[in-house]
Amino acid sequence: MADRSVRATFGTTEEFADQTATLAANQGLYNGFLAPVWSTVSSRRIRRSRYFFLCCVVVAGIYGALTVTRRMFMQVIPAAVGLLLVLLAS
Repeated sequence: MADRSVRATFGTTEEFADQTATLAANQGLYNGFLAPVWSTVSSRRIRRSRYFFLCCVVVAGIYGALTVTRRMFMQVIPAAVGLLLVLLAS
């Protein structure tokens, strides 16, 4: 059973959320494994991959805010802070 606030954010029905719950969980698990895989590459590539993936999250948040709901912009904030910290640490 999907959370009401999540359904409201994406404008879906309870039935659709229930039908796609396994798909969403699979996608989340897949994406959760991508970061550790990329963090095992050589040290020169690690810095570039951090920039790349943090920028991807920023772009996804902006796109979501423009196409789904402005509340999705909240995912931009942690990625932007992380990107700033990675840039300052370089």
